Amino acid sequence: MKRTVFAGMFICTAMLASPVFASDHDLCTIKLQELRDKVTTLPATSENTTMDVKRLQASAEAANAANDDKRCIAEATQAITRVDKLAKEPTP
Repeated sequence: MKRTVFAGMFICTAMLASPVFASDHDLCTIKLQELRDKVTTLPATSENTTMDVKRLQASAEAANAANDDKRCIAEATQAITRVDKLAKEPTP
């Protein structure tokens, strides 16, 4: 019984201590791909909102090209949030 408990505690400790976060560059790439996928299925909305999302996407891609991963992640996440919010709004 003691062996099972200790083994379980060891496994839990090892899993919690291991790094599970992706690097910033990988996270930027993942967010950009998610944004590209969502922009292609963007619902018909006002032109201003669509342009704003595409502006954020272009800015995130420029940040990625400049290796500014923090800005890339922030802008891609902001754009994804806006697209998700648009998808939840009822269409007229």
